[in-house]
Amino acid sequence: MHRFFAPALDPGDELVVLPRDEAEHLTRVLRLGVGDTVSIFDGRGTEFLARVATALRRDVRVQILSRVDPAVEPSVRLTLVQAVLKGDKMDEVVRDAVMLGVAAIQPIVTKRTETTVATLLKSARVDRWRRVALASVKQSKRAVFPDVHLPLTLETFLDEPPAAVRLMLVEPDAAADTESLSAVQTVVVPHDAAVLIGPEGGWTEQECAASRSRGVRLVNLGNRTLRADAVPVAAISVLQFLWHDL
Repeated sequence: MHRFFAPALDPGDELVVLPRDEAEHLTRVLRLGVGDTVSIFDGRGTEFLARVATALRRDVRVQILSRVDPAVEPSVRLTLVQAVLKGDKMDEVVRDAVMLGVAAIQPIVTKRTETTVATLLKSARVDRWRRVALASVKQSKRAVFPDVHLPLTLETFLDEPPAAVRLMLVEPDAAADTESLSAVQTVVVPHDAAVLIGPEGGWTEQECAASRSRGVRLVNLGNRTLRADAVPVAAISVLQFLWHDL
């Protein structure tokens, strides 16, 4: 069953208009047409079975048939706060994090990140990450489209209103007073949380100290040093297990 993003979806409407890019994907890529059955979701948790009513390249309208129960969302709204990685690695992080169920992704720039917020804002990378996120939503059968926020510096992020729990993944010997991620079991399961993951080369001592002073808990995944692009999948999976979201 092919799935399409319809942000204007209103359960009270009989016909729903697909966005132009979704319409083109339906007609030109998948070669679907009038009478074909598809699934549409609004990105906010609602999904319906629908039938293609009109299909004119960029003008596609579908008729709502019945409600569909989408994949259950995690009970803890987890934001992945990810230092921007080199090349296409960030695409893979976004894809996998969305597939695992994060509620949002906050790209950040740190001392060892090889770019700047200004450069990211001038480029099309955020739009690209949002397209990657949408593709992962479709593949994983989620009906919620996570926010991919505009990039911030670490300092600016730390000034934002905090989640109930904020965790910074560090290397085992990177800083004093580092806990195992399993220590999260000792706290009440939060409504929301943020997990901060650094770039290639890790966090600086100053960044660790600044984060700790703002109430961020420094944690590690054990004695091994993982690749920067492997840490998000491992950390999200462990947290979901500890919070009974797997």
